[in-house]
Amino acid sequence: MSMPEMTLREALSKGLREALRDERVFIMGQDVASYGGAYSVTKGFLEEFGPERIVDVPIAESVTVGAALGAAMGGMKPIVEIMTINFMLLAMDQLVNHAAKLRYMSNGQIEVPLIIRTVTGGGAQLGATHSQNFEGWLASVPGLKVVAPSTPYDALGLLRSAVNETDPVIIAEHAQLYGVKGEVPDEDYNVTIGQANIRRQGCDITLLGHLRMVDVALEAADLLSEKNIDAEVIDLRSLRPLDTDAIVGSVKKTSRAIVLDENWRTGSFGAEIVSCIQENAFDFLDGPVGRVGGLDVPAPYSRNLEETIAPNAGRVLEVIEQLYGL
Repeated sequence: MSMPEMTLREALSKGLREALRDERVFIMGQDVASYGGAYSVTKGFLEEFGPERIVDVPIAESVTVGAALGAAMGGMKPIVEIMTINFMLLAMDQLVNHAAKLRYMSNGQIEVPLIIRTVTGGGAQLGATHSQNFEGWLASVPGLKVVAPSTPYDALGLLRSAVNETDPVIIAEHAQLYGVKGEVPDEDYNVTIGQANIRRQGCDITLLGHLRMVDVALEAADLLSEKNIDAEVIDLRSLRPLDTDAIVGSVKKTSRAIVLDENWRTGSFGAEIVSCIQENAFDFLDGPVGRVGGLDVPAPYSRNLEETIAPNAGRVLEVIEQLYGL
């Protein structure tokens, strides 16, 4: 199998071009056309597919998601780019009260094949209102599917799967991961929504996270290996549906677990993972389940301060030392 390298940005562009082969698919969002996308994912798409398929919209997220919802109900397959997940707050009614509920409220008569791509996470000195992680909030809503690719392989595979869904799918893309490179096969493949990935095999402790936290977990695992501690790293990839079997299976093997979540520690999605482990693998645990989350403060603009609020490998090792003495 041929395995050329590409960036996560390039993988998403490839997947969108494939999706646009279907005449029902169109892309809409702020600056997706003439500008080529805020993160250059749709660069060149306007010239390639034309203004009826690649549509710039005004700064009105509620209108954008509402219009896309109507198009999806009418048989189209819109792909919306919301420039940052922070702006999703302006379209919560359209998404949470309507898109997520229509199949249920119509007794299955209405399908909503809607994809929303949006950028999450901090670390880019964008300030408190542009550096938040709301994918966990969205994953709490029945009727929505939420995926979070951390590699180019997963970005393309999950996008392909999302295109085949008849329910709304949120694709959370971390701002700091667009330039990450990885192998992506030329051959066609899909990544199943709801299936986690074991990024590193281990037997002494399980580290779990999604998006940028997977890289932090892998870094922590490397540091632990210097102490002869063999860590297993689980990339959740999908927050809803959640692969509880993979999570519980790993913890039953290692008997220890640390959950990483970039979002604020209070009320974070990481707490849901901790609860899942506690309920399903309690008898296998050698100690409490650890949780490493973002500090409960608005994101600072200052680079030095911003670097202190998100979980890092050092904090992961500190928690492991406190809980397990390792």
